Amino acid sequence: MAAEAAEAAHHAAAHGFDLVPVVTLLGAAVIAAPLFKRLRLGSVLGYLAAGLVIGPFGLGVFTDAMSIIHVAELGVVLFLFIIGLEMQPSRLWSMRSEIFGLGLLQVGAAIAALTCVGLALGFPVAQSFVAGTGFVLTSTAIVMQMLQERGAMQAPKGRRIVSVLLFEDLAIVPLLALVAFLAPGGGDVSMQDRLTGIAIGLAAITGVVLAGRYLLNPMFRILAQAQAREVMTAAALLVVLGAALVMQLGGLSMAMGAFLAGVLLSESTFRHQLEADIEPFRGLLLGLFFLGVGMALDLGVIAANWRLIAICVAAYMTLKAIVIYGVARLLKANHAESLERAVLMAQGGEFAFVLYAAAAGVGIIDGDANAILTAIIIVSMVLTPLMIIAHDRLSPKSVDSMDGVEEASSLAGSVLLIGFGRFGQIASQPLLARGHALSIIETNTTLIRDSSDFGFKVYYGDGSRLDVLHAAGAEHAKAIIIAIDDEKASHAIAELVRHEFPQVPVLARAMDREHAADLIKAGVEYQIRDTFESALLLGERALITLGDTPEEAERIKSEVRSRDAERLDIEICGGIYDSAARNMILGNAPVPEAPRWKRD
Repeated sequence: MAAEAAEAAHHAAAHGFDLVPVVTLLGAAVIAAPLFKRLRLGSVLGYLAAGLVIGPFGLGVFTDAMSIIHVAELGVVLFLFIIGLEMQPSRLWSMRSEIFGLGLLQVGAAIAALTCVGLALGFPVAQSFVAGTGFVLTSTAIVMQMLQERGAMQAPKGRRIVSVLLFEDLAIVPLLALVAFLAPGGGDVSMQDRLTGIAIGLAAITGVVLAGRYLLNPMFRILAQAQAREVMTAAALLVVLGAALVMQLGGLSMAMGAFLAGVLLSESTFRHQLEADIEPFRGLLLGLFFLGVGMALDLGVIAANWRLIAICVAAYMTLKAIVIYGVARLLKANHAESLERAVLMAQGGEFAFVLYAAAAGVGIIDGDANAILTAIIIVSMVLTPLMIIAHDRLSPKSVDSMDGVEEASSLAGSVLLIGFGRFGQIASQPLLARGHALSIIETNTTLIRDSSDFGFKVYYGDGSRLDVLHAAGAEHAKAIIIAIDDEKASHAIAELVRHEFPQVPVLARAMDREHAADLIKAGVEYQIRDTFESALLLGERALITLGDTPEEAERIKSEVRSRDAERLDIEICGGIYDSAARNMILGNAPVPEAPRWKRD
């Protein structure tokens, strides 16, 4: 069998089907990304390091890294398509001032500043402009991945960064035209040629918009009727890559074409299926892109020109970060957001490779200069994850302002409610309706201030501290409700209250079955999972919708609740507690006035 397997492998390799590179790429990604994420260094840095290891200057499995980068740029294209699916045309229109205001200001100021680096080092104007402009174009792949890992993609600060990236994608077209104009003899290009290029670009955009408006939805509707999932996946890839190809043929950015296709499909009924079909390819190709960047780090070029590269990387990244920070502050962003944006966007990006290749093709820079500038870009991309880690660890943690917030002191409500998020707010309504006085404490100062706008008096206080519980009147309360969504903190509060105020009944919110068992062991009189009863009610309504009588649906719901309580019984000390506790879990009895738990 071993001989047959070896012969088969040799036969496959002889006919051009070599699995070694594929297995190496997948193995490097599978090992490096989880390892670096576990070390809190981020998956991007893991991919870059893995690429360096298996590339020409590591194990030498691959010798042509740039060809891998060109293929893996499809990952960036697919990423922009998914971002487009999240941006309805109305939402994109609302971002126009950020795209063409913030984007134009940041790109323009950065080009002016970074061009000065080349001039200061004694290079001609054209070369200085090309070198600096290439560095201005931020890495969409790195920044998007970082925003996604940080959960900031949909946040306002994330949308502002996306706006700048979109403008940079648009800017590649006039920048390539400028490169052609700055080339020796570039001034001889006729106005007719320039207008023709602009017309082709506009025609490409118009074609993509018209196809998206009138053809895509009917096409997907017909394909959906065929009920062939693989065909839908193929169609999704066809739409993305087709739009990218049209824009590329029109002299525009492939990523911009994919983004535009996503926007046009953002209100389609097939939007979620398209996103699910594309996501696996996006993630795989984006990881491959970072692997390719790591492979392309030419250590020979860096060793031969390390002084120039070190100076340029430091100067470009520093100046670009300063410009980004200054523009952000000028447009009223706070210090923390401005600094984070500067660190995230301080590197050069993949579009620089296109710009430098175009400049080399028309004679502005030679092959050596192209290699050096490419190395500068790649080094900056490698340094970015490290800078973000340093930023996160060294930046002072934001402290909530206490303006308009009172700390708990000498409260005397009949019920102490700890936590006033969505769960606590709902739990308070029946109590307030019956006229009970509530003492409410919360640690989120923004939520405290917002609650006051709706007539609620919420005090600042950490329920896991004994002094705060005393100040909040825990010893005089008739009941204490723990409504926070932090499992460890709620368990600690339950144990503290049970030890210090054993006469006060404690009712708690549980996140899941395990948390519910922990709370019962800690001595709470009543616990409820925040999704359990609502999910049971939804299931009951589904049964009625499907034809069961209300009485039958209620019976089945009660059986499910009973079985759940039995499973919970087994998990809690082998089921050793009395019938009152069981009834409490089942919801069939009021909360007992004093704990009656049986213990070993």
